Amino acid sequence: MNRRLAIWMLALSTTGCTQGLLESHAEAPKVYRLAAAPAAAGGESLPLALSVARPRAASSLDTDRIAVVRGGSAFDYYAGLRWSEPAPQMLQQILVEALVGDGRFATTVAAPSRVPAEYLLDVELREFAAFQAAVDTPPQVRVQWQVTLLDARAGTRIASFLVAATATAVENRREALVAAFQQASQSAVSDTVARIRAASAGLAR
Repeated sequence: MNRRLAIWMLALSTTGCTQGLLESHAEAPKVYRLAAAPAAAGGESLPLALSVARPRAASSLDTDRIAVVRGGSAFDYYAGLRWSEPAPQMLQQILVEALVGDGRFATTVAAPSRVPAEYLLDVELREFAAFQAAVDTPPQVRVQWQVTLLDARAGTRIASFLVAATATAVENRREALVAAFQQASQSAVSDTVARIRAASAGLAR
């Protein structure tokens, strides 16, 4: 065997090994998306526009992976489960949908947007995870975020408040886990919308 042929055969062998390492036969992850709770218009509407910023979050939560804390402090992610988009982006869309349904502002958009807005909703996602005392126990979902309503024109704060909610899965299964995330998130979003409506009572019409 000459040197050129030996090098060519070695290259083929190496390529085959590399492909074997990169190929994955694992089952594709199940993808879930949370939705805003259906809401009727909450009453009087302001002829103003509200822009909802993408929530800020620690890198551990700014991901499409579903976070879990086991035994009180062991932070991890569920294998084989994903959100349809990173959690902050999903929350932004849920908040926009809920605020549009409430109708307090004539226009509600997700930032960035070409629509000029008089007010800005700033959100910091602080907690969005399941907590399990043990691997085989039903998880408790905890969500928490800090909300600040700002006058975008003056750069002043109108209101700032903390929202939190919990929900325990009925069993230790993926469908029950997602349902608990849905329940806790909808509760917190509904609270957020109600408090924004109350905080906007004195805004210019």
